[in-house]
Amino acid sequence: MKTILLTGFEPFGGEPLNPSWEAVRQLDGQRRGDHQIRAVRLSCAFGQALTELEAALAQHQPVLVLAVGQAGGRSELSLERIAINLDDARIPDNAGAQPIDSPIVADGPAAYFTTLPIKAMVAALREAGLPAAVSHSAGTYVCNHLFYGLMHEIGRGRPGCRGGFLHIPYLPEQAARHPAGTPSMSLSQIVRGLEVGLDAALHHERDLRISGGTTH
Repeated sequence: MKTILLTGFEPFGGEPLNPSWEAVRQLDGQRRGDHQIRAVRLSCAFGQALTELEAALAQHQPVLVLAVGQAGGRSELSLERIAINLDDARIPDNAGAQPIDSPIVADGPAAYFTTLPIKAMVAALREAGLPAAVSHSAGTYVCNHLFYGLMHEIGRGRPGCRGGFLHIPYLPEQAARHPAGTPSMSLSQIVRGLEVGLDAALHHERDLRISGGTTH
């Protein structure tokens, strides 16, 4: 049985929960065809998140990795196209670190592109009635840090493994604690989005050649 690895983060920034972990843990142990899903909770901390990711990769030897993170203020499921080699934290992480203008990997490439068929995934999500878009910016906080580290690890010694990153909105109970009009998405919709997106990723070895994408 082949393995799909899903990762989510612990809460950060004063939030009581993190929808990324709440969603991915719902799918732990589930099967998608001849693949089994394993979900791992990561620390929202520069460096430590990558150490935990590397341990999960070594343990599970996945053929597909989808890292998931919270992006408060976004209104759709955002599949990230590119990770940049930069940490530039607007707030401290959960360990108190706040790197500014720091490379994630010294002398590493400026950027990595996802190896998931993100346009096909977005098309499948929209067909299922779920708001979704390709994003051209994963930011410069721990989410981008993890995304870059994931693609760096895949590129230097994990042939046959594909990887990428998904940003998700707040849950409604989180949005209720923020200014009126803050976007949200229900946990059931996010979980359904993960299922639909993963099925599309497994079905498409090559991405669709269609225009799409936005910056946030």
